Amino acid sequence: MNLPNSITLSRLLGLPVVVYCLYSHEQTVRWIGLSVFVVAAATDWLDGYLARKLDLVTDLGKFLDPLVDKLLILIPLLILIDLHLVPAVGVCLILARELTIAGWRVGQAQISGANIWGKLKTTSQIIAIAMMMAPISSTSVPLRVDNWHLYSLVAFWLAVALTLISGLIYLVPSEPKT
Repeated sequence: MNLPNSITLSRLLGLPVVVYCLYSHEQTVRWIGLSVFVVAAATDWLDGYLARKLDLVTDLGKFLDPLVDKLLILIPLLILIDLHLVPAVGVCLILARELTIAGWRVGQAQISGANIWGKLKTTSQIIAIAMMMAPISSTSVPLRVDNWHLYSLVAFWLAVALTLISGLIYLVPSEPKT
């Protein structure tokens, strides 16, 4: 097990902490869960960077990294549905896109790295989930955040839109270059 793959697995190990913290009613515990989620999301970049930089790209890493990425996004979203903080239909659209692209990739001879749309999708999903996880209300902080949940929903639907756009870009063949 090399360093990048160990970092990938550490993201997976952070998920039970995130789940536990999401169900907590204590703000401090919720902030801890949000912190673990953000750190786990940041390590997604780190493991890929180290794998390329140290020439430690492995078949195991190519399999594990996208799988753990999907779990890191989908598990908190499913919990947020249960907490009535995010619409199930949007999460279903994200899940449908992820399963469709995963199935499509199986048939590809060579898988290219994420394009700008894939990176925007992932970043927008992380931001939306983090906003939904943040235990912010108008009574918890002195700033005017009465509409925090509304802002979170806007971020969520933007993430859904970018998720669908990035999926279409994968599936629609590009025009041949002449």
